[in-house]
Amino acid sequence: MARRFDNWIGGEWVGSEEREPILDPFTGEVVGEMALASDADLDRAIEAAVDAFELTRGLSAYERERMLRGVAERIEKRRDELAERMIAEAGKPRQYVEGEITRAVSTFTLGAEEAKRFGGEVIPVDIMERSQGYVSLTKRFPRGPVAAISPFNFPLNLIAHKVSPALATGSTVVLKPPMQAPLTSLILADILADAGVPHGAVNILHMVPDVAERLATDERFTMLTFTGSDTVGWMLKGKAGRKPVLLELGGNAGMIVHRDCDWDWSLERAAIGGFAFAGQVCIKVQRLYVDDVIADEWIPAFVDRVDGLRMGDPRDPGTVVGPLIDDAAADRVEEWLSEAVDGGARILGGGDRDGRFIRPTVVTDVDPAMKLSCREVFGPVVVVDRYRDFAEAVHAVDASEYGIHAGVFTHDLRRIAYAFHHLEVGGVIVNDAPMFRVDNFPYGGVKKSGLGREGVRYAMEAMTEPRILVLDLDH
Repeated sequence: MARRFDNWIGGEWVGSEEREPILDPFTGEVVGEMALASDADLDRAIEAAVDAFELTRGLSAYERERMLRGVAERIEKRRDELAERMIAEAGKPRQYVEGEITRAVSTFTLGAEEAKRFGGEVIPVDIMERSQGYVSLTKRFPRGPVAAISPFNFPLNLIAHKVSPALATGSTVVLKPPMQAPLTSLILADILADAGVPHGAVNILHMVPDVAERLATDERFTMLTFTGSDTVGWMLKGKAGRKPVLLELGGNAGMIVHRDCDWDWSLERAAIGGFAFAGQVCIKVQRLYVDDVIADEWIPAFVDRVDGLRMGDPRDPGTVVGPLIDDAAADRVEEWLSEAVDGGARILGGGDRDGRFIRPTVVTDVDPAMKLSCREVFGPVVVVDRYRDFAEAVHAVDASEYGIHAGVFTHDLRRIAYAFHHLEVGGVIVNDAPMFRVDNFPYGGVKKSGLGREGVRYAMEAMTEPRILVLDLDH
């Protein structure tokens, strides 16, 4: 019998008669049976978060720093357990799981560090005759309980990006982990408790969408932070009322390879950037634009590089491309590929399907209006095209409803500056793939790709409100 897992509410494991099997995407075996939270369970979690906020809002910077550093240390100690859990429920290749755990340690460490220095400022208000003698300062105060929703592709670190800044500011959290991969978050719950996080400060519930919608609508939450599809994210924003919303949504990132690129490096980063974890990353390379001067040689070399990527068992340390998360995801990618080919596109490499595996696929001659180009594929497909003029390539990357990151391979500072000033995206990554991210910088998108920024300090700002204190020192 598969192991049974419960929800974490108010510092206790809370079960349910209604359970859902969590499947290994690679083997199809049941990893565990996860309790489904009810409306009553969610009410209990919200009340726990509200009650705990009265404690967490008063914690000193020292207490918050010590707590978060303890979480980071315990994640490192339980690295092997976390790795096996993530591989089993998300099908994520081992090398990327190891990288994600390292990043989660960093994300909680950043929270610990920011807890010590996150403050306000002294504002000179004696700028008018009537305000002479007055002094003012600001301090940021936590808004209150935060509702958080995270996706399957980073089942630890994207949760860390919700929990770490919340605890660093003195906020509390009710979290909905990914439906396909909720079990990693339960190890984190145990780690949080062991590190001294107050009971009720973080609550983790496996919920169906009808129940989870209250994360947006319940007025006891002071903020919603969501990472996932643009369709769901914008729908929840519409239901959130007056509460602030932080959205990290989908993308179809473009990458430009100019004639003066570092040849081998650009090939390597394009291949990994397009196909690591079967392309199930919102800033993966999806649209690739290659300078016509080098395209006749660079594109075949890219196809060869892609063809050499190891596909298979995610437990193998050398695997780059694992299975898609479920059959529905594989069906969708296969359907979009067929639509593109029927419309005149040519497959240069890959395209075969075996169950939840789709061999890394490079496609050209794709109409920009086709789903494979204009929507988020979230799978192992890269669309490649040529350009004659650099400004033309920038325009092509920017002709998208999405905009998280873009990659630009060139050593010409004028072209770098042009891309930076003309691309409407959250970040321009020069001489690396758009998939590059470090957990302290502001991360997020524009247009359909989101609202606001993550990155620990930036999320802390979103989770707090500034308050000004004005002092008349002359009277």
